[in-house]
Amino acid sequence: MARSLVKQDEFCEVFVDTPIGVAEQRDPKGLYKKARRGELPNFTGIDSPYEPPEHPEVRVDTTALAPEDAAEMIVTHLRATGVLDAAG
Repeated sequence: MARSLVKQDEFCEVFVDTPIGVAEQRDPKGLYKKARRGELPNFTGIDSPYEPPEHPEVRVDTTALAPEDAAEMIVTHLRATGVLDAAG
């Protein structure tokens, strides 16, 4: 839906692909534990459905990339598409 609200060249969908088990292990605030106890209703992936994007421009596999490498992947894409200039 968000894609349909802007011009084609103004939208870049980035899929930060993290398995739910990994997300739970990395959760410093304990939000997944609270959601599993029913304290956070409609928590995506727990009691609210999660649908991965069908055609993201960039897919970042957080189990294979360090955060710095993931950020560089996104910046490289934005440069390649002209959203950022070579110095940006």
